[in-house]
Amino acid sequence: MNRDELAGSLLFIGTFVFSMGILVAEALYSGYSISGNYISDLGVGSTAYIFNGTIILLGILVILSAYILHLEHRKEYYPYTLVFLGIGSLAVGLFPETTGAAHLIAALIAFLFSGITDILVFRSVRGFFKLASPAIGIIVLAALVLYVAKDFLGLGVGGMERMIVYPTLLWGMAFSGYLLSQGQVKK
Repeated sequence: MNRDELAGSLLFIGTFVFSMGILVAEALYSGYSISGNYISDLGVGSTAYIFNGTIILLGILVILSAYILHLEHRKEYYPYTLVFLGIGSLAVGLFPETTGAAHLIAALIAFLFSGITDILVFRSVRGFFKLASPAIGIIVLAALVLYVAKDFLGLGVGGMERMIVYPTLLWGMAFSGYLLSQGQVKK
C-alpha cells in the first residue's frame, strides 16, 4: 500500500464512521429534529458518547491522512488545510456545545477549512473530480456564509448546518475513493 492509498484508507474510515455515528445518534436522540436541532446537539446527553467519539476519531484520522499526504505531496497546499479541518473536527468532539466559545471556534475552523480544502485539491486530481471538488467547496463555503448570516433558506438551523457538513463528508468519501482507486495523486 502506498502513501496515497494509506491516506485514502484513513480518510474513508473516519468519514464513514462519523457519518454512521450521526445517523445512529439522530435515531437514538428522542425528539431530535434535523431541521430544528444543531448537529452538535447530538454531542450532549445520551448520544454524546457516539457523536463525540466518532468526530474525535474523524479528527485524528483526518490529521493522520493529511500528514501522510504531506509526505507525498510537499508542494501542495491542501494537506495543510486538511490538518486544520482535522483539528477543528477533533476539537468539536473534545469541546461539546456546552463549552460555548471553544466549540463555536472549533466548528468554524472545521467548516471553513473543509470548503477551502475541497477547492485546493483540484490542482492535484484528474478527471471529473478536478471539477467536482472545487464545486463542492464552493457549496460548503456558500452554505457557511448563509449559516453565519442566519439565512437558513427555510431549512432550519440544522438543515443549513447539514448543507455544510454533508457535502464535506461526501467529499471526504469521494476523495478517499479517488486516492484508493488512483493509487497515487498526480504530482
